[in-house]
Amino acid sequence: MVMESLRRTEVQVGDASRLFDGQRLTLARQLVGLRKNALAAKIDKSATAVAAYENNTKRPAPATVAQLCLTLGVEPSFFLPGPHQPAVSNTIPHFRSLRSTTQLARDQAFAYGMIAGDVGAALERHVEFPESNIPRLSVDIDDEASALPEEAARLLRKDWDIKVGPVGHLVRLAENNGVVVVFSPAQTAAVDAYSFDDGYRPTIVLNPAKEDYYRQRFDVAHELGHLVMHVDAEPGGRIVENQAHRFAAELLLPEDELRDVLPNKADWRVLATLKETYGVSLQALLYRSRALGVMSDVTYRNAIAYLSSKGWRRREPGEMPAVEQPSLYPRAVEILSGVGMSEMSLAREARVTPGLFRTVTARVPVREELFLAAKPMGNQDHLDPGVIPLFQEK
Repeated sequence: MVMESLRRTEVQVGDASRLFDGQRLTLARQLVGLRKNALAAKIDKSATAVAAYENNTKRPAPATVAQLCLTLGVEPSFFLPGPHQPAVSNTIPHFRSLRSTTQLARDQAFAYGMIAGDVGAALERHVEFPESNIPRLSVDIDDEASALPEEAARLLRKDWDIKVGPVGHLVRLAENNGVVVVFSPAQTAAVDAYSFDDGYRPTIVLNPAKEDYYRQRFDVAHELGHLVMHVDAEPGGRIVENQAHRFAAELLLPEDELRDVLPNKADWRVLATLKETYGVSLQALLYRSRALGVMSDVTYRNAIAYLSSKGWRRREPGEMPAVEQPSLYPRAVEILSGVGMSEMSLAREARVTPGLFRTVTARVPVREELFLAAKPMGNQDHLDPGVIPLFQEK
């Protein structure tokens, strides 16, 4: 039995060597946070050799594939080409600040986002997700004067049929329009929320450490702004981020609805009521009031100073609702579990470890360590129930 298992593994490694996709090696290396030279040292190869494997000018031998699997914690099948082949080199993830996090951390976070796409592609073999519906209104990254960000937000509200009044469950609304929303693992919490569109689906990855309902909603609205306005824009610039902030403010706090109800002074009772009604922070309301010219700059600065003196910039007063939870992937897993498909078999289809699969498909952030060498997932059979329409939760 042991020899048979070893022989099967050798065949898998041999297949992976013959069909090796270097882009998958780049993904696996970035996922565990290694540079090429660090990986080369771990597998006793040169950095030049690792680069050759990644750009597909050289194929690793079966023994090297086995070393890569042990070092990176993946199965040999991970290195095979698959149906979800994101154009990583052409995909621009929108990170908030390119200075506050290292390139290595951003690469790791983005690799996780690519893995989320692998998981989604595997799930969509069996369930039917909503069609992707993101309207596009490209905004010049040097444009600080025009009202295009606000126009883009109004376009999204119209396209998604958002009625007058507060926006409801924003994560659910995005998912019902084909946007993937997932939490990142705890190891990438240094990177704030980010988004990208890799040709599979527009994706928003949320920071697992941000347990603030109001800030998370603004994060989702901000990232939707990037998806609508900045498909081909260079990320991280001051103007680009300001455009996404303006988009989010108009999406959650439309000028037509808020101009006449926002206070021109720091009336905390009124602001607290608006906060609960519209699901945004006091700080966002103050900023919006100043941006619309309702509140003067002096009044705004004094109000922010008061917030700081009370410690409200870190934690505002009042009960904190639970953050909005993704349901697209979790619900798909629940449906498939009900017809006999285990998480293990679905993880194998997605060619990811069970830990990664659970993190990607979780409704709440998962705190466990992910980026360690994983045990082989084995070779279990699974059922194929066909394609099941995924019920859209309201």
